[in-house]
Amino acid sequence: MELTPDEATLFTIWGLDISETIGFTWIVMILLTVTSILITRNLRPDVPPNRWHTTLEVIVTAIQSQIEDISPRASRHVLYFSGTLFLFIAFSNLLLVVPGFTPPTASLSTTAALALSVLIAVPLFGITRQGIGGYLKTYIEPSVVMLPFNIISEFSRGISLAIRLYGNVMSGAVIAGILLGVAPFFFPVVMDMLGLLTGLIQAYIFAILATVYISSATATKPLKKEKDK
Repeated sequence: MELTPDEATLFTIWGLDISETIGFTWIVMILLTVTSILITRNLRPDVPPNRWHTTLEVIVTAIQSQIEDISPRASRHVLYFSGTLFLFIAFSNLLLVVPGFTPPTASLSTTAALALSVLIAVPLFGITRQGIGGYLKTYIEPSVVMLPFNIISEFSRGISLAIRLYGNVMSGAVIAGILLGVAPFFFPVVMDMLGLLTGLIQAYIFAILATVYISSATATKPLKKEKDK
């Protein structure tokens, strides 16, 4: 049993081995892109919405509602970022039911890359909202002594996100592999259903935590202004 899709080669192109992690990541990205294009190509006010348009609107509205509950002043770019994280992770885990498909989120390199994107996005959103001076000032609040602790806290967030997502996906895969050897006909179906539920929950938690971190980086300055008033 492979512990990570990084160890398995999906195909070879121009003499370069493409691992399952990279290959299945490309597949998820292509499917999401093609699906979004097909659904939105006739999305106009004068065209009655079909069930696909309605489904897409429900998903986007639900994500937007969750973000607004966390950060009422969140910009639309937060919706784009957190929504993309949720859809990628959720879709990757939902494809677990496809025979032969290994979720790219079962690789620590993928989860680390997702966590790194959050680590980069947090200061970018913070600088955009508060300015570079205002954002960097948050690292020395409430005193300069807190600088190293705030920096460590920033990096520990990314490590926590990566390990949490990787651990949950991998634990489900390992348990399913063990039960498959014990009862190959019954347990795989149950574990697939449990894996789908766990995958959706993990996608939700990851996106929500990313939104919370971004909200904390962008809310400091506005909150101070409100107190001054």
